[in-house]
Amino acid sequence: MSFIVAYLPKMKIGLYFGSFNPIHNGHLIIAQFMLNQTDLEEVWIMVSPQNPLKSARDLFPEKQRLEMAEIAVGNNEKIKVSDFEFSMPRPSYTCDTLKKLVKKFPQHQFEIIMGSDTLQHLDKWKDYEYILINFKILSYQRDGFNGGEFAKNQKVKIYKAPTIQLSSTQIRSLMRLNKSVRYLVPDTLFEYLQTLKENNVSIMV
Repeated sequence: MSFIVAYLPKMKIGLYFGSFNPIHNGHLIIAQFMLNQTDLEEVWIMVSPQNPLKSARDLFPEKQRLEMAEIAVGNNEKIKVSDFEFSMPRPSYTCDTLKKLVKKFPQHQFEIIMGSDTLQHLDKWKDYEYILINFKILSYQRDGFNGGEFAKNQKVKIYKAPTIQLSSTQIRSLMRLNKSVRYLVPDTLFEYLQTLKENNVSIMV
């Protein structure tokens, strides 16, 4: 087994966790920014079926969120969409996912991408000490959040990424009001949503 692992391609991969409810241009800008500004070789969009710190009531069905992320990313060779957490117990705890990823892909080096708002409240995460000890965190600045005490950790690096006043909550609100989300999501995803609308197919919860 060790012989096989030794010859598997080794990569440095950024893990971008989130509900992506739905994914939007802001998410993709951050993923591309991290690829451009770091030595990451790939970014994996880790679609979480159920975030323990968020209400499941407002979530689009997980398969639709995954499908929308795949449509948005398209054939980008550096940004991948992962359903890795779909086979794990709910809610999804990042520490458990990381342990399983390391076991399945021992050849890879994983780093975590998160906003400074998430970083600032990292102590609310299950086994956050394990994450800080074992993984580098690449954090992008969010307005009003400096990352708190965790920003001083030697395993954390803060980046001044492009800021866009855009959120999945805003997009869901526009969709409920039957307003256009053109230019807020990739064209491919906008066209997909338009097709659903024209065929009276709803993915709203």
